[in-house]
Amino acid sequence: MQKSSNEIHISYNIAISAFLILCTLVIMILATACLGHIKIPWLQTAKIIFSKFTGQKGLLNEIEEVITAIVWDVRLPRIITSCAVGGGLAISGVVFQGLLRNPLADPYTLGVSAGAAFGASLALLLNISFFGSFSVALLAFLGACTTLVLVIYLASSSSEFSSYTLILSGIIITAILSAGISFIKYMADEQVSVIIFWLMGSFVSKTWFDAILTLLVSIIGFVICFAYSRDLNLIALGQRSAIALGSDILKVSITLLITVSLITSICVSTSGIIGFIGLLVPHMLRSVVGPDNRILMPLSMVVGAILLLLGDTITRVVLPHEIPIGIITTLIGGPFFCYIFRKRQQEGKLF
Repeated sequence: MQKSSNEIHISYNIAISAFLILCTLVIMILATACLGHIKIPWLQTAKIIFSKFTGQKGLLNEIEEVITAIVWDVRLPRIITSCAVGGGLAISGVVFQGLLRNPLADPYTLGVSAGAAFGASLALLLNISFFGSFSVALLAFLGACTTLVLVIYLASSSSEFSSYTLILSGIIITAILSAGISFIKYMADEQVSVIIFWLMGSFVSKTWFDAILTLLVSIIGFVICFAYSRDLNLIALGQRSAIALGSDILKVSITLLITVSLITSICVSTSGIIGFIGLLVPHMLRSVVGPDNRILMPLSMVVGAILLLLGDTITRVVLPHEIPIGIITTLIGGPFFCYIFRKRQQEGKLF
């Protein structure tokens, strides 16, 4: 009975923490929409957002059209996009780390992000527009899926996936794709500056189309991944134990890998390469809330959104000149990756 009471108490604390984190995200969205070269009072910002969502245009009578356009058409799409990308990459990190049982795994470990970047860069180079606004995203997804198939093909010797072989296969494919991206930049000529800036990761000039597409895919991907959160918990016990407890390892692995590939490809096609969010967020939260993916996954999504929104706000508001957000995440995430790598190496648990 005491154990049951403790579990209820822990669940209650986690629920309260999740609610507070979600409230923090909402407050940050409102606060960051006020900030920029033109500072806008929070009350006006709140009125603009509330008016647009509810259709009560009377609230905008005393607000200049320019102010409304800045908040609704410029800042808010960028803010929503950064939150969606941060949440999506964090979910992908949770799934990769759960499947591979390795805290070094994230959307970039298996080369999925490099594949998406290659496909998107190819679309930008060739100016492919057969599918309108979806062209870059579609090429990124095809690149991510093709990369995933190649990685699985190289790594598969049976119905089981080894963390060691998957990561090594990802490293090999990533090296090849990096050379391909370099060749695309060499051939781009006048477009090379656009591709280079995009590859560094940025949320400049994002539209509501980008925000809605990324948010929709991240939410759908989260629902699918969360449905398999119990299976991820079983996989953490080992593949034999998971199979004995009724989990179809092959089906779960393929479904989750395709889902996170879609999330990653949309994030990359929208914002470029933004590294280490999928590595940092799940690892930090796992040490606080534990390894249960039913708790870790939703918290990671919200915290990932908060961290990337905070980083983008720093580049947009605090720094004298805006720099790509991918540079900041790499400068922070790189040393953290080295720390985890060294720690795992000393513990003899690298793979």
